[in-house]
Amino acid sequence: MSSAVLGVYRPHPPVFVAGRGARMIAEDGREYLDFTSGIAVNAFGYDDSGVADVIRTALSTGLIHTSNLFRTGPAEALAGELVRRSFADRVFFCNSGAEANEAAFKFARRWARGLGGSMKHEIVALQGSFHGRLFGSLAATDRPSYREPFEPLMPGVRFVPPGDEAALRKAVCPNRTAAIIAEPVQGEGGVRPLEPEYLRALRAAADEANAALIFDEVQCGLGRTGTLFAYEASGVMPDLMTLAKPLAGGLPMGAVLLTDRIAAAVQPGDHATTFGGGPLVSSVALAVVRRIATPEFLAGVRARGERIREALGPIIAAGRARELRGRGLLWGLELEGDAAAVVNAAFERGLLLVNAGEKVVRLLPPLTIDEAELDRGLEILTEVLS
Repeated sequence: MSSAVLGVYRPHPPVFVAGRGARMIAEDGREYLDFTSGIAVNAFGYDDSGVADVIRTALSTGLIHTSNLFRTGPAEALAGELVRRSFADRVFFCNSGAEANEAAFKFARRWARGLGGSMKHEIVALQGSFHGRLFGSLAATDRPSYREPFEPLMPGVRFVPPGDEAALRKAVCPNRTAAIIAEPVQGEGGVRPLEPEYLRALRAAADEANAALIFDEVQCGLGRTGTLFAYEASGVMPDLMTLAKPLAGGLPMGAVLLTDRIAAAVQPGDHATTFGGGPLVSSVALAVVRRIATPEFLAGVRARGERIREALGPIIAAGRARELRGRGLLWGLELEGDAAAVVNAAFERGLLLVNAGEKVVRLLPPLTIDEAELDRGLEILTEVLS
């Protein structure tokens, strides 16, 4: 039977009806081990009792939505928690990663306009980046095939090769540049961690040009790399950071964290959101952040990540793949051939994978996956590559 859902995706044929732990269950009863986590959204896998309990408690208040004309306890508690655990002083809530990046661009431009007028509006982004598919976030996404059908997009974006400090210095200009945006670990661009030295160069370039530094941690943040925020591994702090995917336990939510220096330029009426930071999603997100932030939880993510490194190392040594990149439970296995073929072959064996470009298979298992299921998934992947 044909679907009435608009075909902007090419989903696999099974209709999924349930989930348990790290497994998704199709309507025919077949179970699939999920190494996609809803593309890094389902940090705790499926049917997590903690998330379910928080949702039930939040529903019992009768406040699912209030709009941002009114204050609610969950939103303020969540903002306070994120501020306490990060570089930030203020938080803006929205509904997705693309929305968060759009808001970050607006906040950065609003701030920069006070320094250099309308000329100081440009965004410097990295080649290989992915920041979303709205008109501003798409303009800063290095996928020409994604951009071309919808041009003209937001003007004023310059792309530079990651790691090339000379190109960075040439692109950043005190009179023009409002912000630099980067993913500490590029996700869609092939799972490419940026070196700490380059992150420091981004910070220095932003400071020298009096521009804002934005870290997009929509995919790599909130425990995915083994620290609460990916930037922590380098010690480099941004002026703004965007979060989304796992933030509300599978419910749609995004956030922009920003310093007082940037926030002071944003005035009531400059930006808005109807649904952002609603009491239901904020209640869940508060529980998610607190749970992921515990040292024991993060240590478990790092340990599972080392298990992946050890299991897939022999594949590289045997010449069946080019390179393994990543941290924590965000990994990219670069192949000689087509990643889609490996993804499809693994699917037939009951393992769900996602690619990151034409030649990279991405591994994003739930942060809570147990060792037996992790090992089984890696075993299937090894079989496919053999």
